[in-house]
Amino acid sequence: MTDTGSAEPGNPGTGPDQHGTEAGSTADDGVPGSLFGPGSQFHAFFSDPRWALAVLRATVLEAAHPQVGAALIENSTFVAHPWRRLRNTLVSLQRMFGPDEEVRQREADRLNRLHARLKGSDARDRPYDAMDPRVRAWVVATLFESSVTMCRLSGQPLEQTAMERLYAEYRAYLAVLDGDARHLPPTLQEFWPYYDRVVEEELENTESMRIILYKLFDHLPAPPLLQGLPTMWAAGRSVVGPLVGVITVASLPESFRRRAGLPEMPGARTLMQSAYLAAGLARFLPDGWLQTEHVTKLLSLSPDSDDPRARTVSALRDRMKRAAALVRLLTPLPPEPEPGDGTDARRDAAEFFTTVLDQTGDGFLDWPDLAAMAREIAGRLDLAEPAETRLYDAFADWWRELQAALDTDGDGRVSPGEYAAAVPSLAGPALIRVAEVLFDATDADGDQRIDADEYRALFRTGFRRDMTDADGTYARAAFVRDFLSFMSGRARSTPYDPLLAGA
Repeated sequence: MTDTGSAEPGNPGTGPDQHGTEAGSTADDGVPGSLFGPGSQFHAFFSDPRWALAVLRATVLEAAHPQVGAALIENSTFVAHPWRRLRNTLVSLQRMFGPDEEVRQREADRLNRLHARLKGSDARDRPYDAMDPRVRAWVVATLFESSVTMCRLSGQPLEQTAMERLYAEYRAYLAVLDGDARHLPPTLQEFWPYYDRVVEEELENTESMRIILYKLFDHLPAPPLLQGLPTMWAAGRSVVGPLVGVITVASLPESFRRRAGLPEMPGARTLMQSAYLAAGLARFLPDGWLQTEHVTKLLSLSPDSDDPRARTVSALRDRMKRAAALVRLLTPLPPEPEPGDGTDARRDAAEFFTTVLDQTGDGFLDWPDLAAMAREIAGRLDLAEPAETRLYDAFADWWRELQAALDTDGDGRVSPGEYAAAVPSLAGPALIRVAEVLFDATDADGDQRIDADEYRALFRTGFRRDMTDADGTYARAAFVRDFLSFMSGRARSTPYDPLLAGA
């Protein structure tokens, strides 16, 4: 653990940086000179289209670290629920780099509780711990270095002052998380030898890295905008996916590419630089067109939502359906099912296992899958202690109940075969407890009713009037009944599908 009370020269978490700004402070609330908020260098990058490429590159470099790679492969939902993971990551970064110090500290506390639960051993029995300060420093280092690289590859390298400024901001971010930033070098000049050393001595060709580079886009589920249009999505994915992989590999440090045996296709560097240049040109589109927050929310927006932007989604889907119809006229493909036609009211056991229970996408049900459910719910409701721990404990009890009933071979996890053979009713005492705890967490004012605002906080949509009582609220009994119906009856549910089954 890091000594949170220590100070060191140049540490942005403990004293003024080279510009005279208190790195851990937000006294100027985002005006020029602040390391957080709208005046920061990071804020200028957040809605830059090039940053999508930079974040993907940073994620690959993170996953190449053995500890991060092991934590991702065993606990993360990035394979089965990538759009949800993307949105949660961006929301977290917005909170951490925003001008509100109270929001930032609350988010840091939430991240620390989350990371404290991620520890174990990899396939080679090497321990990993998401709270290891050296590993957390590396994650921040990849974000900084990839931001610098994106500017260089797009022909607009950062000036030295801007680069130092950005580095101070990322060190301040780490200081908020860890209490200090001692595991990142105090100056930019010292950062580059540190970065090269980690790349040369610690990074590996991990399974998580290979999945991100070569498998993730091959199986990437459609965002809500394109659900119900598998032909159109598969066609676009088959073209874009390999290109993204080639671009990302070409942007990685050359020494690591050689050591990890990552192939570089002919013309890859030209393609990579063209992609960064093209993304950079998109910055000149009208303000608001490419705001990261707006684009991410649009991608995760369900057409069934009562959000006004759902009309835009519906209009785009209608246009895409017409295009898909044209494709089907030209190619011998079976017709695509229309969502909501009554044929998809229930899932079979295999689909329920894959889309709801197997949150990590590894083909089995075990504790990380239920922990991912608890993590998603706690994040949506922005739970603090002790409500968050109470929710995790309820899911842990449910896992023990499922393991005792379904794990027939005693390997510590439940396979699809074990699940299907048992054809269980999942509504045991522990699941009922989960439903009760979930109700209490959602009922923020504790009046034993869920009102429209509380419902929207969990499901990000308004509830239908037929779900409510005469006073326009959602009673405990009805909430628990609907949750159990979804989890045990395998019925599709407008609110719970986006929460637990959505990509």
